[in-house]
Parts: sequence; structure tokens; C-alpha cells
Amino acid sequence: MHIHILGICGTFMGGLALIARQMGHRVSGSDQNVYPPMSTQLAEQGIELMSDYKAENLDCKPDLVIIGNAMSRGNPEVEAVLNRGMAYVSGPQWLSEHVLQHKWVLGVAGTHGKTTTTSMLSWILEYQGFKPGFLIGGIPLNFGISARLGESDFFVIEADEYDSAFFDKRSKFVHYRPRTAILNNLEFDHADIFDDLDAIKKQFHHLVRTVPGEGLIIAPQHEDNIADVLEMGCWTPVQKTAIDDDALWRAELIKQDGSEFEVLFDQIPQGVLHWPLTGRHNVYNALAAIAAARHIGILPGDAIKALARFKNVKRRMEVIARVDGMTLYDDFAHHPTAIKMTLDGLRKQVGDEKIIAIVEPRSNTMRMGIHTQSLAQSLAEADIAIIYQPENLNWDLSALQQYADNIEIHSKLDDIIARLKKEKATGAHAVLMSNGSFGGIYQRLRDEL
Repeated sequence: MHIHILGICGTFMGGLALIARQMGHRVSGSDQNVYPPMSTQLAEQGIELMSDYKAENLDCKPDLVIIGNAMSRGNPEVEAVLNRGMAYVSGPQWLSEHVLQHKWVLGVAGTHGKTTTTSMLSWILEYQGFKPGFLIGGIPLNFGISARLGESDFFVIEADEYDSAFFDKRSKFVHYRPRTAILNNLEFDHADIFDDLDAIKKQFHHLVRTVPGEGLIIAPQHEDNIADVLEMGCWTPVQKTAIDDDALWRAELIKQDGSEFEVLFDQIPQGVLHWPLTGRHNVYNALAAIAAARHIGILPGDAIKALARFKNVKRRMEVIARVDGMTLYDDFAHHPTAIKMTLDGLRKQVGDEKIIAIVEPRSNTMRMGIHTQSLAQSLAEADIAIIYQPENLNWDLSALQQYADNIEIHSKLDDIIARLKKEKATGAHAVLMSNGSFGGIYQRLRDEL
């Protein structure tokens, strides 16, 4: 079968393309921005890429078109699909019907930590020889790829609450029907499609409704919004996680930065994890992954051994350069809570050393100015917080400065680079935070510093 994918360079859709290719299908696709690393990953697998959306991209007459959720009516290729009466489907629906059927699906949902936790869980299964399939919204460094079909009955998936397609406004994760479900956390996000927090809770409850009674739900002990979702109705056993507190799964911190902790299950020690990751959020991610692995029969001690060799995910506090004492990190954090957790973990690791946070407000929610006060407050652990104000942003970032005195606003990347040059010799830790390309600043900083 020839499958053509609209929005193929997105992480999710690119992952679908890789899986479809591994299943033996001919795969092509188009995207507005065809660029590495996804374009390279796809081309290496023999997938034909077309730049920009055009009706003539469909002249190859594919048997099926998979339409990404970034596509909308008015897109010339979408209009051509509809006008020509071509068969089309959303990515999550195709995945559900052609890959996840008859699989033991382990789904990881939540506002934060999905990609990292999915990567941890996939690696635990891999380390134990399960050879799972997976689809992850990033590139785990232990694998070097974002998706694969796998060779077992287990499939680990990042379960995103964003909508499925312009013709299917349900959250993606409703299609996945996990037997093991991790609910990491729940906050207001995706303001472009959700009116309020209650609307997101409703979608999460739709997910809960799909988990079988013989399945398992794993959630933090002190996440009130998750508790609200479960109180709407839950027909599945729930196991809770906590740090230095009472829960079925508990982590006792040995080092406060989260780089070493003991894991206890039902008050019985299971082992000590010493690893390069930091932050309480990653401790919670690890506990959830260990609990999920136990559900399919992997002993916690073996899961701990696997995580000791976990290399994290590309763009998750990834060190991209060390220049004259300055360390540059690339981090995907794009929500105030994620920014706060990342900087808190780094502060506990580096002590009094200078931290500089450089933030591009790029997500739809951030661009709408929804999180003004919480964004400013999330940067408290940074000695200097540099916020990029591009020309097309919908609000004036100077509003942030009324909530914090460490914030600088810059409208030009050249100015940000010049500012960091002044700090180069101070031994600072500079964390670049964006869920996009940040105007190519990463390579420029490596070159110019």
C-alpha cells in the first residue's frame, strides 16, 4: 500500500512514517518545513519527502492519506484530498487500527514528562530483552530513533492530549486504549483548543474510561487534577507514587538534586538508582516507569539497573557545548511548570553557580499570553532570565517584568548572543528553552562563543 502523510516532519507523524515503512508500505509525505533531524531520519528509511503543501503532491495517487493535526481546511493539499474523494484518516486512528490492535499498549499521558517517561519505559523493556515497539515525541538517546514497530506484543506510546485531526477533535490518546496507563500530571495547556482546565480533565477521563479493569493506572499521590479525573469514575486499579511521602511506590531522596534515590514498593526497598538525571520531576518519571514495567512482569530491581544506563532524550537538558567555562544546554521546556522544574533541578545540581535561562515563548498557549505571571515566577531560580520577543508575538513581554526583577526582554537574536558573550567567562550555565528551532540560535551560539 502507498501511504502519503501530511505533516510528515512532525515528531508524531514522522514516527508513523517510520512504522509504516517498517510494515512494508511505500511511504511519502509533505510538510511546510522539511529539515533535519526528522527529514534525515525519514530519507534514510527510503521515504519520499515533498516540501510545502501542493495539490500536485497527490498526483502519485496514494491508496491512503494520513492527515496530521496541524492541517486545517484551506490547506491546498487537504482541499485536494477532499475534492478528489481520496481515502484519508487521522494519525492516531491509523495507528490504533493497524499497529496497536492486539498489542499490550503502555501509554504515558500528562502535561509534562510524557516524552522522558515514555523513553524510560521503552528502555527498561529493551534492556530486559522485550524488543518493544514505541512511538515517542522526541529522540531517546538510547535508541537514536523516535519510533519503531518492535518485535514483541508490547508497544509503548506517548499519549498526547492534543486533538487528532481537523475532522476528529478528540484527544489522540483516546484512540490508543492502553492496558497500562501512566497519568503523570495535568495542568492547563493547549489554550488554542481547550477552553479551560475542565475541558482537559474531560478528555483525560475519556482516556481513563478506555483502560480495562484488569489493567493498571499509575499516578502521583499529590496531583489534585488527576485525582479529580479519577473521581469522575475509574474502573481500573490505581497505584500511586510519591517522593519522601507515603505511597505504594515511594522514592527516598539520597541526593536532593534527584541524581540518587532509593525506590520502595509497599514499604519494601527495591534498590538504589544513581543516574545522571536531576530534578524531582525525573524521580517521578522514573517511579512511574518502574511501576509500569512491573505490571508486565519486570522486577523493580531490574528496571532500576536499566535506568542506571538511561541516556535521556535529545533536547532534555542536553549539553550542546562547553565554551570557556560556560555550559550550554538545550531543553524542550515550554510551559511554566516544566521551566520551573528544570531550573530547580539544575540549581540543586550546581549550587551557587550562575544560571542563565533563555526562553522562546513558542507554544500556542505561551504565544497567547495565558501564563504571564506563572512564566515570570517559573524563572526564579535563574540569576538572569532572557526572554525572546519576536515580531509576530501577540503580546508585550515587558508585562513579565512586573512579577520578577531578573528578566530581560530582547527582540533580536543578535542581542541575546551578545549578552551571553559578556557572561562567557563567568562559568555560567545557560539553558536555552524552546519547543522549536529558536531561529537557529543553537548553532550560532556554538560558533560565536
